[in-house]
Amino acid sequence: MAVIQSKVNTRSDGFKNNRKELLKLIDQLNKLENKVHLASQRKQAVFEQRGQLLPRRRLEMLLDPGASFIELSTLAGLGQHDDDGEENVYGAGIIVGIGFVENTRCMVYVNDAAIKGGTNMPHAYKKLRRAQEIASTSRLPFICLVQSGGGNLFLQHLGFNLAGHRFMSQAQASAAGIPQITVVHGASTAGGAYIPGMSDYVVMVKNKARAYLAGPPLLKAATGEIAEEEELGGAEMHASESGLAEYLAEDDAHALEMTREIVKSLNWNNRLTTTAEKTYKEPRYDIDELCGIVPADYHKPYDSREVIARLVDDSDFVEFKANYDPFTICGFAEIEGQHCGIIANNGPITNKGAGKSTQFIQLCCQANKPLIFLQNTTGFIVGIEHEQNGMIKNGAKLIQAVANATVPKITLNIGGAFGAGNYAMSGRSFEPDFLFAWPTNTLAVMGGEQAATVMSIVYENKQKANNKPIDEAFLAKQTEDILDYYSSVSSAFYCTSQVWDEGIIDPRKSRRLLAELIDIVVQGRETKLDANTFGVARI
Repeated sequence: MAVIQSKVNTRSDGFKNNRKELLKLIDQLNKLENKVHLASQRKQAVFEQRGQLLPRRRLEMLLDPGASFIELSTLAGLGQHDDDGEENVYGAGIIVGIGFVENTRCMVYVNDAAIKGGTNMPHAYKKLRRAQEIASTSRLPFICLVQSGGGNLFLQHLGFNLAGHRFMSQAQASAAGIPQITVVHGASTAGGAYIPGMSDYVVMVKNKARAYLAGPPLLKAATGEIAEEEELGGAEMHASESGLAEYLAEDDAHALEMTREIVKSLNWNNRLTTTAEKTYKEPRYDIDELCGIVPADYHKPYDSREVIARLVDDSDFVEFKANYDPFTICGFAEIEGQHCGIIANNGPITNKGAGKSTQFIQLCCQANKPLIFLQNTTGFIVGIEHEQNGMIKNGAKLIQAVANATVPKITLNIGGAFGAGNYAMSGRSFEPDFLFAWPTNTLAVMGGEQAATVMSIVYENKQKANNKPIDEAFLAKQTEDILDYYSSVSSAFYCTSQVWDEGIIDPRKSRRLLAELIDIVVQGRETKLDANTFGVARI
């Protein structure tokens, strides 16, 4: 046993202030996510009149009652284009997430047709692409619930070059042996018609579903031909004439019932290695205390062991080389009975810290233990002494280890994520299997203060070289502008809007989420696929 002995004083002013600030950020997160749901619900009367279910209701009926659903990138596109980040928050107009259908874990994509007719916003393509990547690496059947007006014609220049990737991904996933299942609830036009076209199984709703490369208005404009919607691309036509649809449903509910039967028939869980049910002990400390441990301001230090103590089973953490470097914490633990290695930051990554974590990653690969990165770093340490001791060389070793690790990687950005330290701690560009963030996340090439100082020095040197005076007012204004800019584009909410993570989470949900993510990545590696050479083969 190596139980962490917590030193947190939950009655201290520091703890109370941290908690107050973090709860305020969590409240902001909850309000924004609720606005995405409200944006969809505004059209409830319209959908009822059409005899259709709202998109989120469709999702609810597809999933197993009471089972977990991990929604991804809920705030994609926040504050971008039509999403004003205040009253109109759209989540890029699509819903994606991992949930259970007939006890089978699947990736689910839903056009939220109650938001702007389901037209694709630019960030929807980034959100979908990430979902497809996760489904591919974790080997999850992919289900699409489609009803979309196609690309947003006013913003097409921002999305067109991204849009086609979904079809390539569908083809590659099908060829790899990952089923692609599509339900067409309403319109699926132009490029969207290839969503069912590139699927292995297609369900279409009678009198509601439409799939055509050119709808009646475009057809008339392009060729002069006049056609009715049903004969051009209706569900019954596709079920009886074109062969695009395998299954014809009476309504939304019937279509979702059919989809559940399709998933059941896959017998997907037979591809998994059966394991005994795991037993475990809860952490010895209340996970609610995470809100008072981690400050909202990344400048303020804290001991990452206190976070680990509230995430791992029985707060039992076998620390690796505990006396070798105080700034990078490595060790072995279990989360809900699942073994893992954890790397966390207590400050910058030093020469010793880089070496320690490099060796630790090697040991985790040797033991086949997934790696969890709790990222809060200002980056690699700098200075004459550190450079002479080989910081570049030693940092490169760590980056090599992270890049080539053979085990799954899961990252939580819980504080600062700066410079190459972000890469070394398995940031987004190093393609971890999953990356979620806390509201305290701050991500940038460097801190705003450092950037402002650098630019001040550049300005002063330029003025001196040209024998010009230093304009102190200009310098102060430049510093203020840089600080404001860095604050806005490095915040957790901006990062998640750009789909640089899988979403922001309440820290108190971290343990349960990590447990499920470990299960997903481990089962994904064990799932046996039956690949073929061509992917979808429609007849």
